Amino acid sequence: MKKTTIDSTITPPDADPSPIPKGAHSPAFTGNDRILVGIVLGVLTFWLFAQTTLNIAPAMGDELGLAPSTMNSAVAITALISGIFIVVMGGVADRIGRVRILRTGFMLSIAGSLLVALAPTGTLAAPCLLAGRALQGLSAACIMPSSLALIKTYWHDAARQRAVSLWSIGSWGGSGLCALFGGTVTEHLGWRAIFLVSVVVAVTGLLLIRGTPESRASTDSPHKTDSTGILTFMIAMVSLQVAVTQGSRLGWTSAPTLALIGAALVFGAWFLRHESRTASAFIDFRLFRNKTYTGATISNFALNSVAGTLIVTMQLVQLAGNLSAQQAGTLTLGFAITLIVFIRLGEKMLQRFGARKPMLMGCALTLASVLFLATTTVELAQYKILVTIGFALQGIGLALYATPSTDAALSSLPENQAGAGAGIYKMASSLGTAFGVAISAAIFTALRSDGSGNALEALFTFHGSQDNISIRSAAMVALTFNQMMIIAGMVSIMLTIPASKGARAAR
Repeated sequence: MKKTTIDSTITPPDADPSPIPKGAHSPAFTGNDRILVGIVLGVLTFWLFAQTTLNIAPAMGDELGLAPSTMNSAVAITALISGIFIVVMGGVADRIGRVRILRTGFMLSIAGSLLVALAPTGTLAAPCLLAGRALQGLSAACIMPSSLALIKTYWHDAARQRAVSLWSIGSWGGSGLCALFGGTVTEHLGWRAIFLVSVVVAVTGLLLIRGTPESRASTDSPHKTDSTGILTFMIAMVSLQVAVTQGSRLGWTSAPTLALIGAALVFGAWFLRHESRTASAFIDFRLFRNKTYTGATISNFALNSVAGTLIVTMQLVQLAGNLSAQQAGTLTLGFAITLIVFIRLGEKMLQRFGARKPMLMGCALTLASVLFLATTTVELAQYKILVTIGFALQGIGLALYATPSTDAALSSLPENQAGAGAGIYKMASSLGTAFGVAISAAIFTALRSDGSGNALEALFTFHGSQDNISIRSAAMVALTFNQMMIIAGMVSIMLTIPASKGARAAR
């Protein structure tokens, strides 16, 4: 096999980044804060702005005249599209240029946000909304792997760890603020203002990254697009997502649901068989021969599934506690505050203890946070306190986990696999979020609708109002799923992440 090397020839920012000649080399370039801020703004367009639909979907549906099932699809499609294409775009960024793909992501974000913000009522509402949300997902698929690869390339050692921390603030912090941000803006300015502001943020980020030299991985052999792998993966993931989100409405044993599950299994098996045999696989399973990378990626999927706690808890306090979307969103404020305050602590713990210890501590605190959220047997006033504490603990836990996990994944990869590896790592984030939300919401909706959650009344004493026990029981069961996912993440870390002392040298 021919050796693959990183070619870091610099392309002028306004020039067309044509293929870099073999053997060309460039002066060293070090990333700066202006470019880093631009990158973080790009990350926020997805995690803060696009994710507000988790809380404001009912208001959007009412104004546009769309059914709840259509709005559920609109909420889910962004993370799903991001998860499907993020690896593809990471590999494309490696080949044609990471800065080019980053710019493309900003432009897709602008187009998608405008489609959502300007969606008319009537027959065009659903097409405009779904198309805009899909473009927002494709934008995230471009921005996340290319920006992480640029951070790995142009920031080094402690500076890289700081850059990853700030990048993580945009990712985890944005997701923590999205419910409060979305509810507050919708209450005072209307939901369309959220996506108009997102356009301004994307334009600003696009301007800030001007001057970033191009970076790509060059190989001696041509790379073919894995169309079969992409198509089979997409069909499998979409089929599974639709089955999960619509199974309760269609009936879990109905012909459409069984057909969707069957399609997911058949195309999933086809995908795995094809990827293991092709030389141009869009998901390079050879990356998972690296135990550290594997453990970081699996635990990243599991920890991102806790996004399901947001949709379940927000619906619980609105349906059972009669809170408004803005009032519900305020309960999550502690998440963003503690995450921003403690995320640099995760960086410092990484430098002192290595990745394993802060990752496990982060998982333990996140598990404790979900236990607080799942205590639905108390009265509303007490539960609001538990939710506030729970989301604050979740912020601390994810803050300790984020930087060590990302650094463990990226630092264990060779330079020529930075884009593809970052793509798979962030695919785990997006798919973890998508399926965490979908499965948690599906459990919650199914149990509260058919009343089967009332079986927990024989095991627990529910205080306060007794006419909402089915909703409270359903939330308890749904949140138990999130606890199981966190435990799975902890097992993955213990089996794969080395118990090193002191920070590894960045590679």
